[in-house]
Amino acid sequence: MSNVALDGRSLSANVMCETPPFARRLSALALLTSCGILAGCQRAVLNPAGDIALQQRNLIYASTGLMLLVIVPVIIMVVVFAWKYRASNRKAKYDPKFHHSTALELGIWSIPLLIIICLGAMTWSSTHLLDPFRRLDRIAEGRPTNPAEAPLVVQVVSMDWKWLFIYPDQNIATVNELVLPIDREVRFDITSTNMMNTFYAPTLAGMIYAMPGMRSQMHAVLNRPGDYEGMSANYSGAGFSHMRFRLRGVEPAAFDQWVRQTQATGTVLTTADYLALEKPTERHPVTLYSATPHGLFERVVNRCVAPGTTCIADQMHHKDQAAAEQARSGERGPQGPAQDPAPSSHTAPVTGRTAHG
Repeated sequence: MSNVALDGRSLSANVMCETPPFARRLSALALLTSCGILAGCQRAVLNPAGDIALQQRNLIYASTGLMLLVIVPVIIMVVVFAWKYRASNRKAKYDPKFHHSTALELGIWSIPLLIIICLGAMTWSSTHLLDPFRRLDRIAEGRPTNPAEAPLVVQVVSMDWKWLFIYPDQNIATVNELVLPIDREVRFDITSTNMMNTFYAPTLAGMIYAMPGMRSQMHAVLNRPGDYEGMSANYSGAGFSHMRFRLRGVEPAAFDQWVRQTQATGTVLTTADYLALEKPTERHPVTLYSATPHGLFERVVNRCVAPGTTCIADQMHHKDQAAAEQARSGERGPQGPAQDPAPSSHTAPVTGRTAHG
């Protein structure tokens, strides 16, 4: 009887251990599909072409290595403990009265605490060193910037669904193509026409938000010639997937030649052309403009490109002037006469008696 039961258990175990051919094929297909998907991934973040992106990449490596100091030993100990204290291992020590170990507690808590302190120090220092509003200290490792040399200014306008790049000093503009001279500091002034977006060129620097009516800023440098890709990293509607631009790093002489060529062959960007460009389009081709309206970026930030529109800055200035004139004239405002002091929190406004408490 026991032999029959044993044979039955063996048979059921064999049946449970057998994997159907269909399941094996499905697992192999899933593995191949995963490998194919991973093969299509780009390594732009880990293959920087600029010094800021390089420092950010190194920060990722350092923080990952610090965290692995905890993760790897924990994974190893899980496997070791599971094997050592398995039910069939009669040699493993069994101590049902164990309840505390000071040395074990110190190890469990002190090592993660030290790692968190190191990560916090790295985060604090890198937050200040890689502040996008801060001018660069160096062009590359061992090559400090020249404080007397002004950075190249590029004004970035996020549109639906394309990117407009204005070079104010060169008086040219491009759509969906950003050309930069290598080894020169660049200051990006960033805004948006309608939707909130994120300006992101992984090989150049990190993400910076582009918001309507606001100006963001980023300083960066490109150190290696080549063709790279930039994109919007914030969903903004139907054309978001194709809201990409070409980033080209060229030698300084080639950049000057490109500027002259754009000035000679591009079309003039008028206010009317800009208002037409502002309308939503998808897969917009690269376009070069030989000239731009004066102060176009400031008008985009202040949302007054269309003729007859009052700029936000003018509206705020008018409100400040009106408030100042009201204060000088002593006219009654929403909080009472301008010359009266603010009501005291210790005065009862209805009865005039002093409030207690």
